[in-house]
Amino acid sequence: MEQIPVLKLGDFLLVSIQVELHDELVLNLQDDLTSRIEQTRARGVLIDISALEIVDSFIGRTLGHIAAMARVLDAATVLVGMRPAVAITLVELGMSLKGIRTALDVDKGMALLRQSLDDAADQTGEPS
Repeated sequence: MEQIPVLKLGDFLLVSIQVELHDELVLNLQDDLTSRIEQTRARGVLIDISALEIVDSFIGRTLGHIAAMARVLDAATVLVGMRPAVAITLVELGMSLKGIRTALDVDKGMALLRQSLDDAADQTGEPS
């Protein structure tokens, strides 16, 4: 069974998708990632899709579901490395990827995740 690695970096999980996704693989990723969020108590998830040349409606919806599940588990999601053709396709399919913040690259995505932790700490009065 194919699996996409999920790496823990501090309070965050990093998923770098380096293969073309198909339905079964993206569903496995959804299950693996939600389990890892629970196990590690990760506060953020960064998904790098820079190697993807195509995202169909099922994969786009599933990425949205992953972000929604992460939110319920108290983790923010940032999607990075989206190619222009993928962005165009998602817009043409009418998909907004609600709940997923985007950034151009991993560095900017990590900065967004750190900022979301800082913002959450400011709202609760707890240190990040």
